[in-house]
Amino acid sequence: MKVTKKETQPLTYLVTVEIEKNEANEKKAKQLKEYRKKAEIKGFRKGMAPMGLIEKLYGPSAMNEAVNDLITEGINNHIKENNLDLIGEPLPNEELQKQIDIEKDEKFEFLYDMAVRPKVEVALDKKDKVVYYQIKVEDQAVKQYKDDMLRQFGSLEDTEKAGGEDFLVVDLEQGDKKVEKTYITLKSIDEKNKKQFVGKKVGDSFDVDVVKCFPNETDRASLLRVSKDEFDASNPVYTLTVKEVKTFTPAKIDQNLFDRAFGKDAVKDEKEFDKALEEKLKSEYKQESDWRFRRDLIDYIVKKADITLPEDFLKRWLFRVNDGKFTMEQIEKEFPLFLQDYRWQMITRKFFEDQKMKISREDLLGVAKEMTANQFAMYGIPNVPAETVNQYAEQMLNNEKELNRVYEKCEEDKVLDYVKSVITADVKDVTRDEMAIINDNAAPKAEKPAKKAPAKKTAAKKAVKDEAAEEEAPKAEKPARKRTAKAKKEE
Repeated sequence: MKVTKKETQPLTYLVTVEIEKNEANEKKAKQLKEYRKKAEIKGFRKGMAPMGLIEKLYGPSAMNEAVNDLITEGINNHIKENNLDLIGEPLPNEELQKQIDIEKDEKFEFLYDMAVRPKVEVALDKKDKVVYYQIKVEDQAVKQYKDDMLRQFGSLEDTEKAGGEDFLVVDLEQGDKKVEKTYITLKSIDEKNKKQFVGKKVGDSFDVDVVKCFPNETDRASLLRVSKDEFDASNPVYTLTVKEVKTFTPAKIDQNLFDRAFGKDAVKDEKEFDKALEEKLKSEYKQESDWRFRRDLIDYIVKKADITLPEDFLKRWLFRVNDGKFTMEQIEKEFPLFLQDYRWQMITRKFFEDQKMKISREDLLGVAKEMTANQFAMYGIPNVPAETVNQYAEQMLNNEKELNRVYEKCEEDKVLDYVKSVITADVKDVTRDEMAIINDNAAPKAEKPAKKAPAKKTAAKKAVKDEAAEEEAPKAEKPARKRTAKAKKEE
């Protein structure tokens, strides 16, 4: 067997694997002996069927298996002997590959395309400057944050008359049809149709056109507790009877609120509450500033490293490794972001190895706890008990997929900490509105951070949605060579 390679483009090679038929026949004979040992053929004891019969039944498949094994062996040995650092895996060259007749040919020639990673060269020092945008905490922002917090911990309470943003629990009737205690949010109804609801009290009855008041088919079906297809649009008028009127009341500023927001007895009075809110807002602003700095730092380093990659090969490999899940058009669309991420992963690997960094189990557990706490916070659940966080973090480390996520973040955190220690962070004060403009102008280089609002859970939903979107993006293995999950656990 002979394996040779010829450079076709920078970093890309055409690999030729030549296999003599007698080599394949030797491999095939060994395969057939193994088949014979396991074969259970009627009329013969297990493993005692004549070789001629085994050849007749399994000869072609044994030959194909032998040839494939020789190809794999030849390419792997060539990679090892030449110390090649591959991108992905070799791909069959279907354009240049000639037809092979396994039965008649005395020599088989297989062609593959192979790409190697370039060397990463990037030197950093204090002359390298990246702007760190520090968001100023303004009085109006703290006031709004307090209002949001009061709404977050507020509640629905009974009220006498319905206001424009209140809620009604109603019965709807139309002939024999009756829907009891269904829910209406007045805020979702347009101003023209809302007028007939405002001022209504418990016991009031009036006719409503559900098509005009609830033009969204899904909302209407939910109100009437029917499917979209079951609703009769030709008869949209129902008699509505008000059963309950609810209004949203912000939380009272008392010890119960303090305990719910910051933990039992952590805050004693409104002055301490205001101070704790300001510190919490500062912390969230810092998270956003850190996120922006991280993105800009990565962009800066990737641009400075100026890594050339075999893009045509990478597109083909992405298409193949995703097994047709994505079209080439979809891969083309996502390709710039993939290249950015791939280059950064190569740089991460370079710094991690050069600085002889290591990751301990304590490091992994710490990052897992941080990720767990952030996830709870996204769903509006602050101050989760340490025991609960520890439990979830341990579960993450016992799940291979989650463990890999934790490991990659831990590795990147260590690299970024090193980078921050050697470059200069050029601190610049900005307002929250200015920061929003900076983030908008940076898109679509990276996803913008979800804006946290204490009274809303939309940030959590967006985070979940973004994670799901990432799952659907074209995937490829990371360039950094990682140890197995088992090895990581043993650390």
